[in-house]
Amino acid sequence: QVQLVESGGDLVQPGGSLRLSCAASGIFFSGATMGWYRQAPGKQRELVASITSLGETDYINSVKGRFTIFRVNAENTVYLQMNSLKPEDTAVYYCKAEFSSGSRYYWGQGTQVTVSS
Repeated sequence: QVQLVESGGDLVQPGGSLRLSCAASGIFFSGATMGWYRQAPGKQRELVASITSLGETDYINSVKGRFTIFRVNAENTVYLQMNSLKPEDTAVYYCKAEFSSGSRYYWGQGTQVTVSS
């Protein structure tokens, strides 16, 4: 049974930091490309950051320099360190595990991040 369980979402003030975690089970974690997506109310889900099995990372422009994605294969966990948070970062954040160039994938249930004073 495949499970991706996100945690770490919270209410934080602008300028604050959060670290999201996504713990995976039931998959060959070290072979997966892992991604963090987010979906704000009324908007489409968007890819925020990704990391391949080789550790190559990619980010959307709006989070470059503020967010860092990293993985600990020994823990079957991928993290998203979010610094200098802005109100526009408010969204539900989802974790995705992807194999075979996207032909097979799994989603987590999401964790809410709210940036507000």
